[in-house]
Amino acid sequence: MRKFADVVILMQPSSNYTMLFPKTIDWEQFISYRPDVPFSDEVIDFLNALSGAILKDRQSRMFPDAITFAFFCRKANVLKFKKQYTDETLRLGRGILFHIAPSNVPINFGYTLVAGLMAGNANIVRVSSKQFAQVDLIIKHIYALLETGEYNEVAIRIALVRYDRMSDANAYFSSICNVRVIWGGDATISTIRKNDIPARSFDVCFADRYSIAAINSKAVMGASEADMKELAENFYNDTYLFDQNACSAPHTVFWMNDPELEAAKEKFWNAVYELADKRYQLQPVMSVDKLTAFYRQAACMDVKAEQMPDNVVVRTEVKEVPKNIEDFRCACGYFSEHTINNLDEISPLVNIKYQTLGYFGFDKSVLETFVRTNRFQGLDRIVPIGETTAFALTWDGYNLIDTFTRIPSVL
Repeated sequence: MRKFADVVILMQPSSNYTMLFPKTIDWEQFISYRPDVPFSDEVIDFLNALSGAILKDRQSRMFPDAITFAFFCRKANVLKFKKQYTDETLRLGRGILFHIAPSNVPINFGYTLVAGLMAGNANIVRVSSKQFAQVDLIIKHIYALLETGEYNEVAIRIALVRYDRMSDANAYFSSICNVRVIWGGDATISTIRKNDIPARSFDVCFADRYSIAAINSKAVMGASEADMKELAENFYNDTYLFDQNACSAPHTVFWMNDPELEAAKEKFWNAVYELADKRYQLQPVMSVDKLTAFYRQAACMDVKAEQMPDNVVVRTEVKEVPKNIEDFRCACGYFSEHTINNLDEISPLVNIKYQTLGYFGFDKSVLETFVRTNRFQGLDRIVPIGETTAFALTWDGYNLIDTFTRIPSVL
C-alpha cells in the first residue's frame, strides 16, 4: 500500500477501516455521484421511514437521544425545514461531504448525515470509534431500510465508516470531498487539517465551545410544582444526559438578582438534585474530579462551595467570574454560579468560544436587545433551557443548507 506524502494520491485507503454501511463500496463509483436539489422527495421519504422504524423499536425507549433524533426525521418536521430553508432559488448539493463525527455526543453522526442528505449530497460519515448502543441501533435501521432496495436513490449517498486515528482513511476521504465537516475539539481539527483537500473544497469546523445558562429568579419563584419538574427535566437533559461533555451543555449559571434569590436557587437546585439522584449514575472517578476542580477554582478565584446533599450536584458560587472561566469546567454535574443585576454583565466574558446561552424566565425581545446591544463574536445560539442540545439546521452560526449547497446561476 502506497503512503500519502507531500501529494495526495487518489487511491482507496488501506484495510484498517470498517464499513458500517454498505458492507462493501466501490469508491470510484461513489466519487461520480451527481448532487441533487435540497429536500428531494426520496430523502424525505427515507427519513420518515427511518423515524418510524426507530420509534417502533422498543429498545429505542432506553435512549432519549435516539427518540429525539427519530422525531427530528419525521416527514412533518422535514417539510417544515424545507419551507424554512428553501425558496425559489436554484440550488444543488456540493457533491461529497466528509463528516468527522465527535465522540462525546453519540447521535451527532446521525444529525450531520441527515443535514448532508437534506442538502442533496453524498456523505461519508466517520462514526466515533467508541461503542454506543444508540448509535448501533440507528445504524441497524439505516442498514435494514436501505437493503430493501426501496431507497436506492438514498443508499448511493451514504457511506458510514469507523476507524482509529492511525488509519490513512482521513487522507483519502479528504482528497475526494467537496466539503469536510469536522466536529471536535481544537486539537482534532488541527490534526484533520493536516490532510489536504481539493482546491475548490473547504472545511466547516465545529470547534470546542463553551456554554452558559441564565435564570430569572423571579420566574423560578413564580413557577408551579409542575413547571419546576419540567424545568428540572429540561436542565437535566441539557447537562447530565451527555455528562456535560456536549459543547452546548451549560457549565456556568448566571442568576438574575432578586430579594428571593436564595429561595429561588434552593427551589431550582432541589428539583434538579431530586431528578439527578434518581437517574444519574455518578462514577467514583468523577467524584474525585469534581473535588479536584473545586480546589483548582479555589486556588485561582474567590469561590465557595454551596451546600448540597452529596456530589451528584456540585455548585460553586463565584464572586467575580474570570474571563477564562471555561478553563475551570468539569463534567458530570459541576456548576459555577454568579449573580447579576442585568444580562449585560455577562457581555465582558463572552468571546468567540462561547456557543449557547440556555435561559429561563426571559422574554425573547429582551434577549434580542441583549444580542444587538453587545454585538458578540460568540453566543451563536440563545435557546430555552431544555433545547441547548436540540440539533438545528442553523448551528454555530452556519446555515447548513446554505453551506452544503451551491447556487448555479442561470441568466
